[in-house]
Amino acid sequence: MSKTKVAIIGSGNIGTDLMIKVLRHARHLEMTAMVGVDPQSEGLARAARLGVFATHEGLEGLRRAPVYQDIEVVFDATSAKAHEQHAAILRKDGKRAIDLTPAAVGPYVVPSVNLDQHLAADNVNMVTCGGQATIPIVAAVRQVAPVPYAEIVASIASKSAGPGTRANIDEFTVTTSRGIETVGGAKQGKAIIVLNPAEPPLIMRDTVYCLAQSEDEAAIAASVGKMVAAVNSYVPGYRLKQAVQFERLPASAGVRLRGQPVSGLKVAVYLEVEGAAHYLPAYAGNLDIMTSAAMTTADRIVETQLRRVA
Repeated sequence: MSKTKVAIIGSGNIGTDLMIKVLRHARHLEMTAMVGVDPQSEGLARAARLGVFATHEGLEGLRRAPVYQDIEVVFDATSAKAHEQHAAILRKDGKRAIDLTPAAVGPYVVPSVNLDQHLAADNVNMVTCGGQATIPIVAAVRQVAPVPYAEIVASIASKSAGPGTRANIDEFTVTTSRGIETVGGAKQGKAIIVLNPAEPPLIMRDTVYCLAQSEDEAAIAASVGKMVAAVNSYVPGYRLKQAVQFERLPASAGVRLRGQPVSGLKVAVYLEVEGAAHYLPAYAGNLDIMTSAAMTTADRIVETQLRRVA
């Protein structure tokens, strides 16, 4: 059965890593076009060397190309502001969009949590790298207990953060916080990103804190373990750094949400995301988890379409 032709807008770190993944590992996707705006882009040059159509004239350059009519899925790895413009054009042209920016035009999708709910959407948002790493953990805790509050800290190597990532820091915190609530199920969420300048660069680390209203530590630990395995199935470098930590917090401990004292079980989960080194070295787990999630999402969408046609 023939594969579905796809294009990538954004020839930077994320777009280039995604291109390599699609070429090597996609089950139902055919890498057809790479789009950028810089004639000197390394990503565009690499695409051309690999036999992929490449244009530095942006989305309009792709639309003028004969290959565009056969492309069904477009990944956007540019910026939040750029995707807002791209989304309207792609929808008008009947193209399915997989958004790797924090624009959040379409519904948030985290493959291990809610992908099956949004397979028919014409535009899905992959939240952020920190969201893809941490929202599954919040959801895992929420599956067995109410979560009044969840907070995440994503620490990535400064060298792995390109211009697009740096331009989207504000959108990162807002989009990830909303994803913690709408997908993870926490009543209130907070997100922090740290660009770590350490040399040599450190592998992506993520810390998740949840306030869970439960006494069942074993059930929470089991749910988290199951979720880690689910994410690891499409991001092999995703793992727990240590056992899930618990601390009982009485209302007298000073924990307050919206001015009200809250008691519960503090759940601390420490994660590491090692990249597959398809483009940047293994420290760039933030690239790997985003591109892996995006490719998994597109493959699953196409797979369901193929099954329906069959």
